[in-house]
Amino acid sequence: MTRRELDAAGITDPGLRTAYGRCRQLNARHGRTYFLATRLLPRERRSAVHALYGFARWADDIVDDLDRHRTPAERDRLLLRLESDLAHGLRTGTGDEPVVRAVADTAARYGIGHGLFADFLSSIRADLTVTHYPTYADLQTYVHGSAAVIGLQMLPVLGTVVPREDAEPHAAALGVAFQLTNFVRDVGEDLDRGRVYLPGDLLSSHGVDRALLEWSRRTGRTDARIRAALVAATELTRGVYRTAEPGIGMLDPRVRPCIRAAFTLYGGILDAVAEQDYRVLHRRAVVSRRRRAATAAVGVLRVTGARWRARDRGPAVGHGPEAERKEPVR
Repeated sequence: MTRRELDAAGITDPGLRTAYGRCRQLNARHGRTYFLATRLLPRERRSAVHALYGFARWADDIVDDLDRHRTPAERDRLLLRLESDLAHGLRTGTGDEPVVRAVADTAARYGIGHGLFADFLSSIRADLTVTHYPTYADLQTYVHGSAAVIGLQMLPVLGTVVPREDAEPHAAALGVAFQLTNFVRDVGEDLDRGRVYLPGDLLSSHGVDRALLEWSRRTGRTDARIRAALVAATELTRGVYRTAEPGIGMLDPRVRPCIRAAFTLYGGILDAVAEQDYRVLHRRAVVSRRRRAATAAVGVLRVTGARWRARDRGPAVGHGPEAERKEPVR
């Protein structure tokens, strides 16, 4: 499947094909939900999505260092090297690091603004030193770089049936919704890394602080105050999903099944959190295989329908790569 995706995208250079393959591996290993949804994209666009997400995963791995083999200073040096390699790659279209080479090629192919990558790395760097966010406004600054820009990077790859600037706020919101979902799901794991991403003002409004979270994580015991805070965080996140949803209908019809599937699967994580009564400090909430399979099946049907409709329409117009034929926004 990797070979067919690369062929469809017109990626012929052997070294570049290897680089894109590396990104695909990273996306498959770290992002099961989105990797599944990506398989619903037109084949020629999958490699670019893997490059964008593979690069994000690569940077995340540097700062998180889940095995704790590296000191903070070592992680800082690695991140500085990545920033330098990326700047060189974006400027020249080359690079020694395969992930950087693939993402630089994607940025050039689709005209993705370099400032989006700078904003992303700025937020990633914050993870080396920032361990909490006192207010939701503070957190919004962080998630702009860590999540909103991912949605904005994706838009040129996905294509739209409206002017791109009309779709951008919704694409940014979807990236933030996915990120906030991770924050709710991963409270316990993030706490183990010394970080609390849920905003301090939301926690304190329910009588929760870091000490209480650490107590619950350590003892395995629950507390009504923590549950109330997590319910509030979940509702906050669902509100961001509502802001994002209209943007799906602004996309190229052929990519909508992919984004709809990701929207459904990530939203399903919040459902799973509620189903286990918000005990995220003690076990990870996951979407069941049955629900994932059902969502994928619906996505396949939508892809098939979109392809048949595309055959019946006239000349293509749009605002993205290989612009899709004009279809009403739904």
